[in-house]
Amino acid sequence: MPKKRKDTEYLSISARIRVMENRLLTKNRMERMLEARTDEETAKVLSECGYGELTDLTPTAVDAAMVRARDALCRDLEQAVPDRRLVELFQIKYDYHNAKVLLKAAATGAKPDRLLTGGGRYDPRELEANVAAGTLDGYTPAFRAAVTEAAELLKETSDPQKADMRLDRAWFEEMAVTAKESRSPYLQGYVALMADAANLRTAVRASRMGLDEQFVVKALVPGGTVKEEVFRTTKAADLAGAFKNTGLAQAAALGADRAAPGSGPVTAFEKACDDAVTTYLAKAKGVPFGEAPVVGYLYARETERTAIRTILSGKAAGLSTDTIRERLRELYV
Repeated sequence: MPKKRKDTEYLSISARIRVMENRLLTKNRMERMLEARTDEETAKVLSECGYGELTDLTPTAVDAAMVRARDALCRDLEQAVPDRRLVELFQIKYDYHNAKVLLKAAATGAKPDRLLTGGGRYDPRELEANVAAGTLDGYTPAFRAAVTEAAELLKETSDPQKADMRLDRAWFEEMAVTAKESRSPYLQGYVALMADAANLRTAVRASRMGLDEQFVVKALVPGGTVKEEVFRTTKAADLAGAFKNTGLAQAAALGADRAAPGSGPVTAFEKACDDAVTTYLAKAKGVPFGEAPVVGYLYARETERTAIRTILSGKAAGLSTDTIRERLRELYV
């Protein structure tokens, strides 16, 4: 097991992070985006957040700007942090997203270009070539095994959902291993909370769709604090008790209220799941130095990009400002 880095090794990067936080999407900036009457006003906010001078605010252009910023941030922090696993943990999901895109494209004959994204550990174009050639030697064993098995599942069953579930399990397994190797309780707590939130969502969604516990168990991801047996033996409507001493207590109560088919929208439940993670990571704001400020900042940028997409897509769809506001998650700052 690698040795845990001392908090004092993060003095320099922690100081930089505090300065970089000044460019995050704050509640004030978010309100300015919501109330913006012109593209120029919106673009000004995005520029203040570090996304460059945008003249085109189409979803494609904005997504490209955010991916470029994400890539640049990861390259910067990889060189600056004492333990690059802090950065890798946030890159892993993009590799698995790209794997899903590539496997489905290969199965359907579609072109994956539009859905591939940067920001992962692996270049998406190289991954595309390697998946096509079946040469995955340069990837982690967990990623290589998951992609190979998911491809076989897709070939045998023509069921993309089964392939996705295999990749999701591997994604969370890699996150859990990465967090454990960092020996950071804060990072391990984040991954466990992410897994619990994913599993709670799975249970509630399956219940609303009338799916049985066998489906739920197959769809669960590893690494959470609420054990698999709980989901096997407890109905989604009764899960609140299992989460009452966790950061997801409110989310579980909301989920239980919406677990029955036709029981109404789950917007508040989904928001509560995301907000619980933000609340946990916001603890980093009170930590002067160490790995916590780095992890918190990386997550803050993730939530920021989600908020920007929510606002822009909501406006494009003609939704009212109040409706968009209701869908927005809590921000890190």
